[in-house]
Amino acid sequence: MRAAEIVGVHGIGQSRTSGEQLTRDWGKALGRGIKEFTGQPDRPATLRMPHWTSLLAKGTDRLGPQDDLYGASMTPAEEQFVAEALGDVVGPQDLAYAEEQPLAVLGPPKLWPPRITRLLMAYDHRFPGGGGRFFVQRMREVRSYLTEPNLAVKVRALVRDHVTPTTSVVIGHSLGSVIAYDLFRHEDDAGGRTPGDVPGPAVHTLITCGSPLGIPSVRRLMKIEDGDHLRLPEHVRWINVYDPDDVVTGGAGLRRVAPGLVDAAVRNGAGDPHSAVRYLRSEPVARAVAGGRP
Repeated sequence: MRAAEIVGVHGIGQSRTSGEQLTRDWGKALGRGIKEFTGQPDRPATLRMPHWTSLLAKGTDRLGPQDDLYGASMTPAEEQFVAEALGDVVGPQDLAYAEEQPLAVLGPPKLWPPRITRLLMAYDHRFPGGGGRFFVQRMREVRSYLTEPNLAVKVRALVRDHVTPTTSVVIGHSLGSVIAYDLFRHEDDAGGRTPGDVPGPAVHTLITCGSPLGIPSVRRLMKIEDGDHLRLPEHVRWINVYDPDDVVTGGAGLRRVAPGLVDAAVRNGAGDPHSAVRYLRSEPVARAVAGGRP
């Protein structure tokens, strides 16, 4: 069986590295998983890593302001989106707990409104360990990508430029999973490709890891109506890998919003459940890249 030719789409926070370093890190992780779980050679035939954060301002590692996203104040529109995202992933019991706690317990930035504080308490009740802060930061970054159309077009174009006629697998991690899925939705900026032939004619597998696509407010910002399913062309299989402790996923897979995909739960460890490297070396990713069942 011919080895996969892969394009990897990284998440945020990679401006201080390079495409070459990301290629080495992702290739090593993929190779380790492939060798361990399939017995095949420990390197994919080709791995291309478009370093899309090179499009951002020099020295930044996020799509938003250069200052600390957790400590910075929010615009009203951003506050509304963050509140909706938090509300999407917490349950009634978590909210009830948060309502009983004094606001000083959490200690978020004083610039943040009380309703965000309460929702963060609820989120941290569901995911102990301060995950709410990380979640808010990632949601602010996702919103920046989805509300800056000119930048989003440039990011997709850069990623698509790395897809060759023989690229067979696309892997997206975190915000990279949103970008990867977006490649299949935007024929308008596909550089003359035939609609339905995005991102490449040989792509037969999309692998998403640590994806926020399961969060309703994220999909609404993508102009996907509640109740509408996420879909890919029929010839593309979709494997979504998630850790139930990964705060960016809300602890859930995507099967309920994308019936055609395969959800695969993994345990990346308590240290960093959202780690790209840990996802990439997991058994479901290895088997999907190698061409077998995840």
